[in-house]
Amino acid sequence: MIAETDVVIVGGGLAGLAAARRLHRAGTPWRILEAGDVVGGRVATDEVDGYLLDRGFQVLNTAYPKLGTLLDTDRLDLGWFTPGVLVRRGGQLHRLVNPLREPTGAASTALAGIGSFTDRIRLAALAAGCATLPPSRLLSAPETTSEEALRRAGLSDEIIEELLRPFLSGVLVDAELATSSRFLAMVLRTFVRGRIGVPADGMRALPRAIAAPLPAELIDTGMPVAEIAPGRVRTQAGDIGCRAVVVAVDPTTAGTLLPELPTVRMNAYTTYYHSTESAPLDEPILLLDGDRRETVANTVVISQAAPTYAPAGRHLVATSVVGPSAPPESAVRAELTRLYGRSTADWAHLTTVSIPAALPAAPPPQGRLRKPVSLGDGRYVAGDHRASPSIQGALASGWEAAGAVLADLRAA
Repeated sequence: MIAETDVVIVGGGLAGLAAARRLHRAGTPWRILEAGDVVGGRVATDEVDGYLLDRGFQVLNTAYPKLGTLLDTDRLDLGWFTPGVLVRRGGQLHRLVNPLREPTGAASTALAGIGSFTDRIRLAALAAGCATLPPSRLLSAPETTSEEALRRAGLSDEIIEELLRPFLSGVLVDAELATSSRFLAMVLRTFVRGRIGVPADGMRALPRAIAAPLPAELIDTGMPVAEIAPGRVRTQAGDIGCRAVVVAVDPTTAGTLLPELPTVRMNAYTTYYHSTESAPLDEPILLLDGDRRETVANTVVISQAAPTYAPAGRHLVATSVVGPSAPPESAVRAELTRLYGRSTADWAHLTTVSIPAALPAAPPPQGRLRKPVSLGDGRYVAGDHRASPSIQGALASGWEAAGAVLADLRAA
């Protein structure tokens, strides 16, 4: 054996880092083995010619409960998005905002030409209920799909297809809105209660901040794991002895290391990054396609929220498409011309980031958005596929797995 420790954490993504933080606080020896070159997993950022390009458009929601346990979000220097959306429909832009965050936009939101006035009242009531009811109530409500839940709330086809499907498809990475209604309720809760932003140094700043208090010498990158067994982890460098193993990797790799885990279907997402000298919008607000073309889920001038995402004198536009088939950049550019209402001929295409395994699918039943983390024989599993498909789900699952490890080690 090349080493021994109490707990080996396989994977240095958000779940693995959260697990390490809890073990570290408890004074329990641990070690992270990460196959990649850096920690963070799917939350990563590339620097290209002065631009910060996240691995797919991602945002941070300050209402995620586990964030406050692990870091001070003020230290991320977040740039904020407008708390609402613009919807392109019928040749016009319609602006809808969260009146609790932007009271001056309440009147224009009430009069927006998306759905009926009754639709907007019912949507506001649905969101308010999700924001104010205890999570226990939301997680014990009858479970169905997100689309069915919206229809049961009395919302019309018009507001679902022109506003909610394009918006939620980007959030859930699910154009069919087949995701559990219980996760939808928690998503609506966080959007009403939190603020949405991106760190000045890109989304990579999140895993870096979570890892910052941890001793760097206990995090081994470039260290893929070939096999795990009770009391042992096998790597290319040799075996590591341990009392417990936390597998905190993507669902496919987790299934290889822990064959008894069920297969998890992953949803795909593609983000197109463009650079332009002149920003097509003067605010950092998500632009949706209300004309039901269903090519682009959303697009945003991300540098309006965080100027550090682009070099001086330039702007960065992030456009996302949901699904396994990524259309050619020329088709996306044509849609952007229509959506922004201006020529995109002078825009530079920086790159296209396709993520075939962006988020785990979460169809009902999802129960209380928690799956068992202990598999017996000192083996544990963590990740957003064991909770909710989100940053919050990954962090919460890692924290819970570490708690289960600590309880079992103390009882041994």
